[in-house]
Formats: sequence, structure tokens, C-alpha cells
Amino acid sequence: MENIFIEKTKYTPEIRLNAQKGEINFTGKSYPENTFEFYKPILTWIEEYLAKNIQNKTVINMEIIYFNSSSSKLFFDFFDIIDDASKNHDIIINWIYDEENDSALEAGEDFIEDFENLNFNLLKK
Repeated sequence: MENIFIEKTKYTPEIRLNAQKGEINFTGKSYPENTFEFYKPILTWIEEYLAKNIQNKTVINMEIIYFNSSSSKLFFDFFDIIDDASKNHDIIINWIYDEENDSALEAGEDFIEDFENLNFNLLKK
């Protein structure tokens, strides 16, 4: 399975998907013009990884400093996919936030409430 690296832009996060290491990383801002079109290949990769190539342990690092409502919906869908896979696999989600960014912390807390079964960590950087 090919790894994916997408450089961050003004509107999109850096994304690193590494199947061999079991790492999924999102870093930066997320408010692309067409959120679902932008993330479609990423979600496809993640679904394939979870179905066929998942490692013994998967770590997801989410360091999203700002995201719009359509990105929020997409992240909800993403965590829904992860929630299903986490029933049979060891998946850790690290929601990384800056202590001065209250909205990023609140977003992480909201996702924790919505996905009680996920192994979610709030990490202050």
C-alpha cells in the first residue's frame, strides 16, 4: 500500500498517511473550497488501510488549529469509520492543541463526547 503525503496550503492541512508505521497525521488548517472532494482520496486510503493493511497499533495525530463546518462534518465521518475499526483494532487518537487555542480544545472535547468508545487523548503542545 502506497503512503500518502500532501503538503499543507493556506486552506488545507499537511497530511501524512503511513501504512507501514500505522500512522495517520493531520497538521494545520482545514477549510478547502470543496472539503469532500479534497478528502475523498484520503478517506479511501484510510478505509483500505483499515480493511486490508492495518497494523497492530495505529496512531492518529490530529493537530488541526482551525477548521470550517464542512471539515467538521468530514472529521465526524472520519471518526465514525475509525470507531467501527477500533472495535477489533488498537487505535489511538491524539488531538493536539495549543493551550491558547480554546476552540481547538473544545472541538477535541466535542469529538470525545461524540465517540465515547474511541481511545482519544487531548494533548496540549
